[in-house]
Amino acid sequence: MQFPTLLDAFYYREEKWADRPYLHQPFGEEWETYSWAEVGQMARKVATYLKEQNLPAGSNIGLVSKNCREWIIADLAIMMAGHVSVPFFATLTGDQIAEVLRLGDVALLFAGKTEVWDDMKTGVPADMPVIRFPHYEGNSEIKRGKDWNEIIAECAPMEGNITVDPESLWTIIFTSGTTGTPKGVMLKHDSIMAQVRETKELNPLRLDLKGNNKFFSFLPLNHVAERGVIECMSLVYGAEISFTESIERFPANLQDVRPTLFFAVPRIWTKLRGGILAKMPQEKLERLLKIPILSWIVKRKIAKGLGLDRSTIRITGAAAIPNATKEFFANIGLPLSEAYGMTENCATSHMQHPENSKPGSVGPVQGGTECRIDPETNEVLTRAPYTMTGYYKSPKKTAETITDGWLHTGDQGRIDEDGFLFLTGRVKDTFKTAKAKFIIPSEIENKFNDMEEIEQLCLLGLGMPQPVLIVTLSEAARARTQDVVTAELQTRLDAVNGKLASYKKVAAIVIASEDFTVENNRLTPTLKVKRPQVHQAYADRLEGWVDDKAWVIWE
Repeated sequence: MQFPTLLDAFYYREEKWADRPYLHQPFGEEWETYSWAEVGQMARKVATYLKEQNLPAGSNIGLVSKNCREWIIADLAIMMAGHVSVPFFATLTGDQIAEVLRLGDVALLFAGKTEVWDDMKTGVPADMPVIRFPHYEGNSEIKRGKDWNEIIAECAPMEGNITVDPESLWTIIFTSGTTGTPKGVMLKHDSIMAQVRETKELNPLRLDLKGNNKFFSFLPLNHVAERGVIECMSLVYGAEISFTESIERFPANLQDVRPTLFFAVPRIWTKLRGGILAKMPQEKLERLLKIPILSWIVKRKIAKGLGLDRSTIRITGAAAIPNATKEFFANIGLPLSEAYGMTENCATSHMQHPENSKPGSVGPVQGGTECRIDPETNEVLTRAPYTMTGYYKSPKKTAETITDGWLHTGDQGRIDEDGFLFLTGRVKDTFKTAKAKFIIPSEIENKFNDMEEIEQLCLLGLGMPQPVLIVTLSEAARARTQDVVTAELQTRLDAVNGKLASYKKVAAIVIASEDFTVENNRLTPTLKVKRPQVHQAYADRLEGWVDDKAWVIWE
């Protein structure tokens, strides 16, 4: 069935699937479930409250919270009330949220599950109306604004099915970005529906068209990939959504849900791989997988232990994934499908599945997408009906990014004879050494990212005589002695440097004393490494490490 907008899809399920379960929220060992009809009633009540605020039509409504049932309900209510959602990461500082609230002209803010409200609230203007979600244990207690439960108790549900113009603005998503001021990507209601129309025949997410889908939501819903895969596809195709309670409860929650679709970024797949290898060393695992009967038992045990034994598709995206990680999961019977895209093209332009993939590629274009390579810069350009309308109140940046309908992705790449796209680097990541030579970091990083000892890595070298590779260790490596890990890294470094041009040779591998995290500002909220911030953290020691002549250094 074709739906003009996500809201039309929800109205259909609210009526036809009234008593079927939709949202599942965990509280310790217990789960609470809302049906489609219950979600509809709550969304309609919140929509009534929003309308009572007498905001101008199409006002921008902020939404800051970790994933939970209220997030989805609030998003539906914003659409029902005729407004535009502006979602934010729940980890923002006071200064950061002040900036995006201002840039996004936010008129009202939903605030929910976050652990940093005490800092964040300093950036929320004193006169801004706030609606606070119910308190979740382990998160900040928000005392400001109108209480969610009071709205549900006091307001009458909005009557009728108010529709929205597909060409009107659906959402403004601020890019997390690795550098610079956040940019507000404007997507129309028709943007996400164009994705659905163009890919419906191929069904790249391998969804059950009768609606028997179970999703597990833990990546930030304000990110276009999680929102597009989880929230939007649940409405269009029909799916139950279960949330995770916390990082600590993630494994148990995932095992409880056993989703049919599981979407995770490469960092999560790397950690899952590390957890498996910490329990069963690579050599032993490979030995068992060669024995037919034991292989089936081992694969089944691993899948069930992860909670992925019912998954029909496992997706990776939002950042590049090491081919070694993909091969690992394929070998244990959990092959990954890879998606490539960005906020500006509504999450996806390319996708490849295990049965039609090439190592190192992000696959062919999906339906409705055109792709070409800029002959001068090797930048990847895409054109599709779901490309953003532009950056909010930034016509200059929009003009720099979209030319004749072609979106400049910022990635560099090549397209082979079969139409598969291979990414070779980032336009802005390329740096010049002290020898006036340009280095593309990913070319060198890719020679190390298959090592099971390494969990994260970042090549630095701007203005230096030689580059330095900063790494963090995997769970398996941390269980080994320092001498053993040093020897493994030294062996690989010697092999890599032996094949590199002199100016590209890595002067040292530095094992960081702490992981790259969102909290220390070395990762974006979508878990991409912030190269400039990592460089800044180590800037005063880089030259010393180059001069030290020690090949492997423990910070």
